[in-house]
Amino acid sequence: MDVRDLMTNDPACCDPDTGLQDVARMMLDNDCGAIPVCDEGKPVGIVSDRDIAIRAVAEGRNPIGMTASEIMSSPVETVMEDTSIDDLLDLMEDKQIRRVVVVDDEGAVCGIVAQADIAEYASDEVAEVVQEISEPQGSK
Repeated sequence: MDVRDLMTNDPACCDPDTGLQDVARMMLDNDCGAIPVCDEGKPVGIVSDRDIAIRAVAEGRNPIGMTASEIMSSPVETVMEDTSIDDLLDLMEDKQIRRVVVVDDEGAVCGIVAQADIAEYASDEVAEVVQEISEPQGSK
């Protein structure tokens, strides 16, 4: 099994200049918690629902006037479609991330894998890694 077997194909993406309200609407419309930020189809960052809450709202900034580039996590971690699930899990655990953007041979976004996607197919070993990804960094 590899990443292509788990990923959500053709995820909704936005440009760096997309307004946060539009990004949040994309999350609602697509029932997801993160939107890759792309420049000419290539990922330059990712905006999560947590990014909006922490980097905008919690800091007292007005998200209505902000753009994706102002709060996106960058650089964004990516994998290829043929990456093994074990390698994907290692990356997620090492970087303490819950979502990974999948790119094709040209480096363009073609999918995304979320922790929830992995949990659907989880063996006991995979479920343990998913739990480790979620642990606060100081608890290891």
